[in-house]
Amino acid sequence: MTNPAPRPDISSMSFEDALSQLEDIVRKLEAGDVPLEDSIRIYERGAALKAHCEARLKDAELKVERVILGPDGPRGLDPVEDA
Repeated sequence: MTNPAPRPDISSMSFEDALSQLEDIVRKLEAGDVPLEDSIRIYERGAALKAHCEARLKDAELKVERVILGPDGPRGLDPVEDA
């Protein structure tokens, strides 16, 4: 087994970078050309990348909810007044 190049810390990665790296890992594992020990190592990184992406998406969802709700309740849901 060869020593892999240093990889960026997952916690500092953007969602897009983490997702791209996760997609690369999935392609490698699906191809089946990776030795067992390397497969285990990259699978573990893939699991960590997946968790990171899920956390980033959850954070984004919460931010959108705060924007929609606003300080005075839901926005864009004003009742229509009768004319």
